[in-house]
Amino acid sequence: VKRLLNILILFLCFLGHAQNDALFNDATKAYNEGKYDKAIEDYQKILKNGEHSAALYYNLGNCYYKLNQIAPSIYNYEKALLLDPNDSDIKNNLEHAQNMTLDAIDVLPETAMAKIYKNLTGNFTFDQLAYMAVFFVFLFVIAYIAFHYFQYSSKKRIAFIASMLFLIIAVMSVAVAYLRYNDFKTDHPAIVFPKEVTVNSEPNNRSQEAFKLHEGAKVNVVEKLGDWNKISLADGKTGWIPSDDIKLIKDF
Repeated sequence: VKRLLNILILFLCFLGHAQNDALFNDATKAYNEGKYDKAIEDYQKILKNGEHSAALYYNLGNCYYKLNQIAPSIYNYEKALLLDPNDSDIKNNLEHAQNMTLDAIDVLPETAMAKIYKNLTGNFTFDQLAYMAVFFVFLFVIAYIAFHYFQYSSKKRIAFIASMLFLIIAVMSVAVAYLRYNDFKTDHPAIVFPKEVTVNSEPNNRSQEAFKLHEGAKVNVVEKLGDWNKISLADGKTGWIPSDDIKLIKDF
């Protein structure tokens, strides 16, 4: 019975994958024919089937961009970039979409150390850094074994130095991966969807207006209270916004 159940699960997985491939091809065809609403419908069906990929969100972003729907296009480009942070096409199209937004949000200046950290780690996810750590631990073991087996002092010295270097890189990779993971867990970026929304100083409609935002603006959620979210902007401004007015990028 267990074996039949496993075969059934494999068959359903294969069937679901084939269905998603067919939907993806149909959506791509519809996009090329200028039927962007139809393409969006097919891509959304794939998402409902539980499949998520950078290519899928990138194509969705392109569809919404063609329809001049700023917020959905930015939202999907951001999700695509989250899954594939080094893709130049995603970055380029996201920049084009962001140029259509009304809010000019200045970024607070970074410290020298923050810039160095960002430059060193910005192109790697915490998963990639973890794999890198495992790879260098493997190299460390190989070099350390070689150190014990080499007979000549010159080769032993090279093997020892190499093993220590690999170990240091592995430890640094683990440390940075941990920091990136913490950043990922504490960072809750979101996109504003209404044409215009009022950000209040407190989580209620009676409080004073702090500032206004428009569709496509990127915010970071720092606190949630009932139906309100406290947000922060890249320029340091904070305020409260109704939860229904934003969509979290990491909501897969």
